[in-house]
This record gives sequence, C-alpha cells and structure tokens, in this order.
Amino acid sequence: MQSGGLALFAIVLPVMRFEFSGVVFEWRGPAPFYFVATPEEVAREIEGVKRELSYGWGVVPVTVTLGSISAKTSLIPRDGGFLVPLKDALRKPNSVNAGDQVTLSLEI
Repeated sequence: MQSGGLALFAIVLPVMRFEFSGVVFEWRGPAPFYFVATPEEVAREIEGVKRELSYGWGVVPVTVTLGSISAKTSLIPRDGGFLVPLKDALRKPNSVNAGDQVTLSLEI
C-alpha cells in the first residue's frame, strides 16, 4: 500500500491471552488506584513483544477481564514486571478491594 510515495506497513502479531491470580493492592495518590502485578512468567512473555505493542513509555494496551466484565487499559512496566490497573468499572461490580485475591484474564 502506498500513500504519497511512502510505503505503509503493518505488523500483525497473534493475540496473546493470559490468565493468572494475584493480590489487589492500592496506590494512594490524589485518587486511589488499584493494581495487580503480573507473575514473572507472564511478564517475560509480554516483555518479548513489548517493543512492537507499546505506544510509549513501555506501556502495553490490553483488555483485562475480571469476572464477566472486561475493560481496555494499559499494563504499566514496574520493577521488571507489569502492573495491571483495575478500573472501578471492573472492581466495583465484582466487589473487589485492596488485599483481595483475584483471577484476571489479559488479552494483548
């Protein structure tokens, strides 16, 4: 495909899916944020494709599912792994708070 003399290319990667459990923790800033850390083995696999997927600062766009509810968010690189932000749209309907053990599904 060409546009104005430039060749446009798209990299198509297969969808990656992960399911894992972790403990929800809270970070208090101006507003509280809730996260779950990815396990090391999940972080290693994501790290291998991060360059192709990140839109800056190493963040990786994902769809996260908690219970029967899904939301789009971005993984945040932290200490050699990634943090999964848990939006209120995921947490509140599932009655999830800091300290709770949850099982998440990620689709990248």
